[in-house]
Amino acid sequence: MKVLIIGSGGREHTLAWKFAQSPRVTEIYCAPGNAGTARLARNVPIKADDLMALAAWAEDVGIDLTIAGPEAPLVEGIWDVFATRGLKVFGPSKDAAQLEGSKSFAKCLMEKYDIPTGKAEFFRDLDSARDYLRSLEPPYVIKADGLAAGKGVSVVPDLGLAEAAMHDCLVQKRFGSAGDVVLVEEFLEGPEVSLIAFTDGKRVIPLAPAQDYKRVGDGDEGPNTGGMGSYSPVPVLDAATYDEVVKTVLEGAVAALAAEGLIYRGVIYAGLVLTPRGPKVLEFNVRFGDPETQAILPRMKSDIAELALAAAEGDLGDLAIEWDSRPCVTVTLASAGYPGKYQTGFPIRELEAAEAVPGAAVFHAGTATRDGEVVTAGGRVLNVSGLGKDFAEARACAYEAASKINFDGVYYRTDIALRVS
Repeated sequence: MKVLIIGSGGREHTLAWKFAQSPRVTEIYCAPGNAGTARLARNVPIKADDLMALAAWAEDVGIDLTIAGPEAPLVEGIWDVFATRGLKVFGPSKDAAQLEGSKSFAKCLMEKYDIPTGKAEFFRDLDSARDYLRSLEPPYVIKADGLAAGKGVSVVPDLGLAEAAMHDCLVQKRFGSAGDVVLVEEFLEGPEVSLIAFTDGKRVIPLAPAQDYKRVGDGDEGPNTGGMGSYSPVPVLDAATYDEVVKTVLEGAVAALAAEGLIYRGVIYAGLVLTPRGPKVLEFNVRFGDPETQAILPRMKSDIAELALAAAEGDLGDLAIEWDSRPCVTVTLASAGYPGKYQTGFPIRELEAAEAVPGAAVFHAGTATRDGEVVTAGGRVLNVSGLGKDFAEARACAYEAASKINFDGVYYRTDIALRVS
């Protein structure tokens, strides 16, 4: 079985690492990949958003299954492009991928099918948005409707900042067409949990839950990032609530998409807030989370290739997932200045020493190879995951491995999973 993984981050390296463990997989390709995926697969120099080139290449090589790591190829219609060539993609059709590509689409779907979520109103002009904002109490949540590289959400404590966020979207066009429509959303308070599932468009097989850290600094201080760490499982999500979320949110969303006549095969990701009034959906994604994947997949004992192929073919049958009971903690090593301006091209030292720590795994995110040396090539550079008999041991494992790695300007949070250790 030949597998193509699209993307170049830590999630994609983790997927390549997991697919490489399958006896069904004979060849793995990553487009474009990074220095880490090059150790497990053949990197292909095609950009993740060049759908026609990817499809032509996959057809020529005889790829059996394609997995899109980031959201953009899915929202842009990679499933549809590949389907015209008879190629299987583990992911939803373009129309179904609106679940992530358009926050207004997702909100309307949830409201129509009684999936629990916060209230929201949509606006295209600044004056109407301002009038509505002034009827609310802080904090204010402002979201660009479309994809904005994780930067289209503002949670602010006062009206002036909320109006400035609206102005950035609707007038300054900071996010381009992604900000043509803006959501003003109810603020949801409570612990956040990520719950991801495989689906064939009918059945749902949930993965272990995870919790990620979005702020750049310890104590959840500083600006939002793509994710500074994660852990799995999530003790605050009890069994009864987990079952409720699987039924009302994951199964509910898949049934809703099917009722709308949309093709959805792949993973469905629910970002949840456990409010005092019960779990509510903060967002849906149509792909694996990052860095949640780096904490979930090391715990998966089942064959990911078998599950992904069955989902892509529309029949998960009676497949199930077996889990390692040990928790996993993932720490993100970032470049100084991230998520703002940062420099790249610094040599990364002592990767082998980190990988030699028992229970640890190092997943490359923003890395490249230059003159035979691994160097930094992004804001989030590496993800270091550790397994242990409990959270304290898993956390110690991850941080021991992380402490061995060095590059100019390396930075990471020191409090990942501290709350559960």
